[in-house]
Amino acid sequence: MDGDAGIALAHRRLSILDLSPAGHQPMASASGRHVIAFNGEIYNHLEIRKELEMSESRPAWRGHSDTETLLVGLDRWGLEPTLEKTAGMFAFALWDRQERVLTLARDRVGEKPLYYGWQGDTFLFGSELKALRAHPAFRAGIDRDVLARYLRYGYIAAPCSIYQNIFKLPPGTYVQLSAQQSPGALPKPKSYWSLRAVMERGLAHPFAGSDDDAIGGLEALLMQAVSLQSIADVPLGAFLSGGIDSTTIAALMQAQSSRRVKTFTIGFRESSYNEAGHAKAVARHLGTDHTELYVTPQEAMGVIPKLPELYDEPFGDSSAIPTFLVSQLARGHVTVSLSGDGGDELFGGYTRYRRTDDIWSAIRHIPYFARKALSKGIRTFSRHGRASSIGWKANRLALYLSAESAEACYRTQISQRHDAHDLVMNRDGLPCACPASDSAPSRGHLYDTMMYADAMAYLPDDILAKVDRASMGVSLEARVPMLDHRVLEFAWRLPLHMKVRNGEGKWLLKQVLRKYVPGSMIDRPKMGFGVPVGQWLRGPLREWAENLLSEERLRQDGFLNPWLIRGQWSRHVDGAAAGDDSLWTVLMFQAWLSASAHRD
Repeated sequence: MDGDAGIALAHRRLSILDLSPAGHQPMASASGRHVIAFNGEIYNHLEIRKELEMSESRPAWRGHSDTETLLVGLDRWGLEPTLEKTAGMFAFALWDRQERVLTLARDRVGEKPLYYGWQGDTFLFGSELKALRAHPAFRAGIDRDVLARYLRYGYIAAPCSIYQNIFKLPPGTYVQLSAQQSPGALPKPKSYWSLRAVMERGLAHPFAGSDDDAIGGLEALLMQAVSLQSIADVPLGAFLSGGIDSTTIAALMQAQSSRRVKTFTIGFRESSYNEAGHAKAVARHLGTDHTELYVTPQEAMGVIPKLPELYDEPFGDSSAIPTFLVSQLARGHVTVSLSGDGGDELFGGYTRYRRTDDIWSAIRHIPYFARKALSKGIRTFSRHGRASSIGWKANRLALYLSAESAEACYRTQISQRHDAHDLVMNRDGLPCACPASDSAPSRGHLYDTMMYADAMAYLPDDILAKVDRASMGVSLEARVPMLDHRVLEFAWRLPLHMKVRNGEGKWLLKQVLRKYVPGSMIDRPKMGFGVPVGQWLRGPLREWAENLLSEERLRQDGFLNPWLIRGQWSRHVDGAAAGDDSLWTVLMFQAWLSASAHRD
């Protein structure tokens, strides 16, 4: 606490490096100038230590934590030079006692969260909204415009949060406030690393080597990232779904380890949702120490009441359920687990990329005025009693036809619903926009535009948020080697044909993996990491959902249009409509709202 400045830092630690008191936080620098509260890991902190030890005044180290390494670097070199040297995932608060300035900073791709904002005369910040909510000054109301964006995409993208005047610090940025800051005034975040700049450099100066050069280059970078992220003073393992990404990470871990790597898989009895058999075959081939757990629908559904507390704000991705379960399984054996996330966004792996490219290629040459007229005709036909025969696919076609650009076409593809601005009552803003903070550079292929949009929003605010909250909820640290910034920068230099070839994504990643596992384990259809929520909502979860979506409750809450919600729920129960994801997103808002009211 610095009483004169009116600031306090607090930290609750999951000890990973240096388990001794020398790693405890908040930590003050040897000079006494800086104090830090730091969440995450600096993977290359030993390299940074060596560089610091080569300086004229060699640091007198108190311990061997990466927090101390970061703090000494900040003390010696300053903020941006130190951040540029780091490879890691982090969010931190740094108080400069001399300049009386508070700095909040976040890692390059947004693996670790950081919320902040003014509540009256009090500036609050932390890694979880529940920490802000606990403060007596917290009075933020729900932001209805953000709620509309959430209902459209299923997650809340930075810089917004569900609360008014509370924000997420965007990835790759920092924000600074002085002790003399006027209450309510928020400085604009500054970038120390920019995905847009990385993309532009990569497209302007593409990789010019051969296929073999690219395979070798990617393998070396991934091997380095896995090696750095395998450093820990606690037991370590890896999630293994049997898919391309997790198999690659597990293979590279085992290739560098003298002991059998611990791997973990969750299985389901429903075959369309189960990859445990593939994971087991991969584990057997790699020689890992594999643990699998088949969960019942009852065990999976038992996670649902925990989700509002884990995620702090509405979160509509139902794969949070198996993510929590596999984290819980792993935590019984290890404290750190490596994850394969990031491969789809870097190497064009999502099937929706190909689908959007096919759709846009088919409609782009039709004059826009003609497409718009055709779209209007389809919607008119739907409204005149023929919707059941046309179905939601035709309505979706109408939306694609009305897209003015390839980007707009992709926004249609990733949207769960397009009536979100009508669904939220008493909303003053404009129709919800694309979650990405800016448009992709005009150069490049549509695939580049889509991968950029996902890396800016879907990756940090859905995928990484899902893994971070689920794992930290059981005191497990999840690390993502695929998102080492050097891997990411290399991936953006690759020409598209090295990522997508013959209509299949992740071509280059698969070539690296072929060095470690047979092709038969690679060449199979992509599966999602999901659960059958649609079936559950018609069966064992029906009463729970009915309670959350009752007309009386919806009217009393005053956020969602009861007529639209009740209509969708009735169609779902009758089996007459698709849209499990959009309904689940609504239910997760209602469950969060109920839990929030209970906590208040």
